[in-house]
Amino acid sequence: MIKNSYMAILMLNEHQQDIRNLTKNRPLASIPIYGRYRIIDFILSNIVNCGIRNVGIFSPNNSHSLIDHLGTGRSWDLNRNVDGLFIFSSYSKYRYQQNENLLKNFIEYISISKQQNVILCQSHMICNIDIDKIIKNHEESQSDITIVYKNVQNAETYTHGCNIININKEGKVSSIRNNIGLNKEAKISMDIILMKKELLFNFLYELAKSDIYENLYECIYLNIDRYTVNAYEFKGYVKSVNSINQYYDANMDILNPKVLKELFYKNGSIYTKPKNEPSTKYVKNSSVSNSLIANGCVIEGTVENSIISRQVHISKNAIIKNCIIFQNCTIEEGTYLNNVILDKDVLVRKNVKIQGTSEFPLVVEKNSVLNSN
Repeated sequence: MIKNSYMAILMLNEHQQDIRNLTKNRPLASIPIYGRYRIIDFILSNIVNCGIRNVGIFSPNNSHSLIDHLGTGRSWDLNRNVDGLFIFSSYSKYRYQQNENLLKNFIEYISISKQQNVILCQSHMICNIDIDKIIKNHEESQSDITIVYKNVQNAETYTHGCNIININKEGKVSSIRNNIGLNKEAKISMDIILMKKELLFNFLYELAKSDIYENLYECIYLNIDRYTVNAYEFKGYVKSVNSINQYYDANMDILNPKVLKELFYKNGSIYTKPKNEPSTKYVKNSSVSNSLIANGCVIEGTVENSIISRQVHISKNAIIKNCIIFQNCTIEEGTYLNNVILDKDVLVRKNVKIQGTSEFPLVVEKNSVLNSN
């Protein structure tokens, strides 16, 4: 089958400047989302749902949380004797050394892989996409490269590390430029790229010999005019999550049943690392509305329009509205939180009041202790 000739490579050197409050101790790909998932679960599930079984993940960041989450790849059926899941971390405080380590691992990995075609992707675009259809479209187009894009009406919200593709009269990509928010409607690249492995080697050698490119994606995008580039439009739900505002909005979107159904059921299942925990306990007089709550929690207070991860304790008379609470947080009596993101292992003491806004949600860092004074 055609898809058996494809391997997938996840490039996790993503734009993180605008979400750094959540990426100090983890790459963007391993940020929790929707209560029990991580951001990487979506693109990785999309890949395995189309039958691809050789997946390489290249992370230039501190990868401990990512490796802990992915493990051997068993949850995605990637714990295999032949092919499977490969994770490469090239973390260094020096960018040139980081790129050098990444290139060395990259070239060695794809050289020994038997597949002749490559799907390059990143994790920051949350979607449930049928990659089988993209492969078929790419093969039928007989183009050198295929780039997946989304036609959006709110392009000004996709300015954080996102690019606009321009399409000519023949339906081919003529150029790609950084989105600086001047246009309301635009074709935003989803950073899913298909090409032959031989062509990818050309880009890697270009990247290795020149210091003008920040990363592999920039190298490809700035040299796009040399090739025949097909454009594939994705018409489903997609959300870029490489800023705090976009991440917050994506979580709130999942409270819409239509979005929930499309993200988790339309084009195949979304897989994640399982954790065997008891059902959440809802104490008498607790109140929960329009919220997504993971297993292992104790809810004694009020929760509205919020995403609650595993092992969270919300005490009586506490009010949580429009919040995202990561795992192992404890919220004591009389607390009021609105438009707040709590990272892991946060303790909120009695009677603390924190108010953010939907445009500027407040982020509380991991292991923080918040007192009322």
